[in-house]
Amino acid sequence: DEAKQVIPYVLIDQEPVASPRSPSVLQSERHISSHAMAVRGVTTPLDLSREVINKDKSDSYMAMFDKKSTDHDSRREIYDTIAKYYYDLVTDFFEFGWGESFHFAPRFAGETFEQSITRHECQLANRLGLKPGMKCLDVGCGVGGPARTIARFSGAHIVGLNLNDYQIKRGQKLGEHYQLSNLVTYQKGDFMKMPFPDNSFDAVYECEATCHAPDKAAVYAEIFRVLKPGGLFGQYEWIMTDKYDPNNAVHKEIKYGIEIGDGLPDICGPKTVLDALTTVGFQTIEYADLATTSQVGWWTPLEANMSIQGFLKTGIGRFLTRQAVKTLEWAHVAPAGSYTVQCFLETAAKNLVLGGKTGIFSPMFYTLARKPAASS
Repeated sequence: DEAKQVIPYVLIDQEPVASPRSPSVLQSERHISSHAMAVRGVTTPLDLSREVINKDKSDSYMAMFDKKSTDHDSRREIYDTIAKYYYDLVTDFFEFGWGESFHFAPRFAGETFEQSITRHECQLANRLGLKPGMKCLDVGCGVGGPARTIARFSGAHIVGLNLNDYQIKRGQKLGEHYQLSNLVTYQKGDFMKMPFPDNSFDAVYECEATCHAPDKAAVYAEIFRVLKPGGLFGQYEWIMTDKYDPNNAVHKEIKYGIEIGDGLPDICGPKTVLDALTTVGFQTIEYADLATTSQVGWWTPLEANMSIQGFLKTGIGRFLTRQAVKTLEWAHVAPAGSYTVQCFLETAAKNLVLGGKTGIFSPMFYTLARKPAASS
């Protein structure tokens, strides 16, 4: 059947795929949000690691995005090095400033940021029909925030695939802390050449991770290969929307700012995503840009508001933060290279906000696709 662009979370011509331990897909989002909050952990204090943050690495990362000597093609060739360096440098910053789940979410009026993140993750578990006894792959799992939430919510065993040693180490430590090591395990590996046999998983998902892939069809082909026949693949993908104009200088600068600030070789459009899924053999069931459904802008946590935290996101607040990090680095309290990381993360925040407000960028292009039952 032809894929349906749908009102998010309502399946067309198909029964809901809720798992026994999850509320029905058609129950209210607020119920899911309040139910899921019970499975969230706590964020960690800022503890910048000299193990992975250093000046040589931060300088090398910035060189990979030098406009004079690099382009999208050259960055696609070193996508894995870019991703490794990026997450070595930013993981501690992310855990301190964002939490354990490194992604965005659509948000309802009156809903907290934390609730929206949790609901977003649990909704994906619902779409995949996860339940106890199932084995599910998390492609590009970060420090395991979504995996832990989804495992506790569904009872499924989640295997997190990650190329970054430091993030795997963090994920394992957090799993032990939350007593979830039996449900969430980790495997080091590149999602472009996964270290798993064919037909290994009952389901697969990714939360804003394959944006780092140099070739969408190639990464989806690997996902298709390791997924069992009849299994579902759900994802939230980063895209430049149809409002993006590649001939518009402002649009191009926003796109570049997102790429350098988030370690991306390039950002594609929704048609590229859907075509790639079809090319490798998936049957797309539904898709939607969830950014268009958010009652509160998904970029709001990155934007200034009337609070101490909001002040730190203003021009003056960011300047003071930069100076503080620079001083801490000079005093050898923060690792060398921390100031550079602070600067390119500010570039990311600025351009993500602009991309969201102009509507040319979305971090949550949702697709649900099935591997045909006859596939092997």
